[in-house]
Amino acid sequence: MIKVLFNGYRGRMGQVVVPALAAADDLAVVALCDPRATEASHRLPSCEDLPVYTDLGEALDQSGADVMVDFTQPDAVVASLRLALPRGVHCVVGTSGLNPAVLTELYQLAPSGTTLFWAANFALGAVLMMRLAEQAAVWFQDVEILEFHHNGKKDAPSGTAAATARQLAAARLAAGVISQSPGAASELPGYAGARGACVDGIPVHAIRAAGFTASQEVILSSPGETLTIRHDNTDRAAYLPGILLAVRTVPRRSGLIIGLEALLDF
Repeated sequence: MIKVLFNGYRGRMGQVVVPALAAADDLAVVALCDPRATEASHRLPSCEDLPVYTDLGEALDQSGADVMVDFTQPDAVVASLRLALPRGVHCVVGTSGLNPAVLTELYQLAPSGTTLFWAANFALGAVLMMRLAEQAAVWFQDVEILEFHHNGKKDAPSGTAAATARQLAAARLAAGVISQSPGAASELPGYAGARGACVDGIPVHAIRAAGFTASQEVILSSPGETLTIRHDNTDRAAYLPGILLAVRTVPRRSGLIIGLEALLDF
């Protein structure tokens, strides 16, 4: 039985993930933590009897958790990892906007045998979209990314879009493919950003609007043709299989692992 602590459980992801963790036969949610928690506000379906903490250090020390799951904001999750990793607690992180270099630095705090796992996206379809786009990117002259999220998302571009851009850029660099599309230099005065953000040479356009959950398009083009690879996430339940896989896997692994694809047999 893997003992799990969920940090930041009052967030949008916590409301979906904690009940799924609690329902799994091979997992035991031993603690919930959130600085905003109160006795009146901590109730979640199927989790009414779980101990709730406002202090993460206390939660880690008293719960005996094997794995900490954290989907909080970048600054908050960095602070959380500084507490969990030195204690040898395996960590599963889904916070968007983290720099892999920061994760590498933080992992140095962990004793041998500890796993730090981070994924830009836990949806299988999103991982496949990134992999397919990487394979296609070396065959097309130009590539751009459009990502669509709800208007409550606090970071832009999304972690998935940034990770996709870096992945595509590396593949195109290795293949010697150079984009011919105009960059920021073509933007008219007063319209900075019209060409999107440049992530390793790949334009990324972030849409934030009510009605979206999470969608991403990779648009590839060459003279006479275009190819669009799109993934739509209409419900946060799409993340659950990937999160459960990560939680079940990290106690059997060690080291810094980045990307759900590292756990899949591609």
